[in-house]
Amino acid sequence: MASLDKLAIEFFDACEAGKGWEACKAYCKPDASFSSQAEPLADLRTLQEYATWMKGLMGMMPDGRYDLKSFATDAARGNVTAYAVFSGTHTGQGGPPPTGKKTNTDYVYCMQFDGDKISHMTKIWNAGWAMKELGWA
Repeated sequence: MASLDKLAIEFFDACEAGKGWEACKAYCKPDASFSSQAEPLADLRTLQEYATWMKGLMGMMPDGRYDLKSFATDAARGNVTAYAVFSGTHTGQGGPPPTGKKTNTDYVYCMQFDGDKISHMTKIWNAGWAMKELGWA
């Protein structure tokens, strides 16, 4: 079995690059759940929905990228957390008309594993900050 570190970082890279569910599903249980208290994500319930949302976001921000600041595995509890800063400029199509504005926004993923697959992920993110920076709020 691959280490949780290796699986989590591979999932994280695929998800954050906006590769969608097809690239992410190999790391997840088919029914993997998702939760977030961030307003744009509050209605998403599955990790498949979130991976699809990220793919759409990267279409609106083709220069989107992340800077991974911390990555930690809690083997006793079967989870991995990743703290990063997402940066991007709204120049692409697929949502509100492009504003040309940039964001630098902090977020944390907590990926809960069941064996060698992610069964649940929580995203902690101050979405209001990013929405204001991008001119969406």
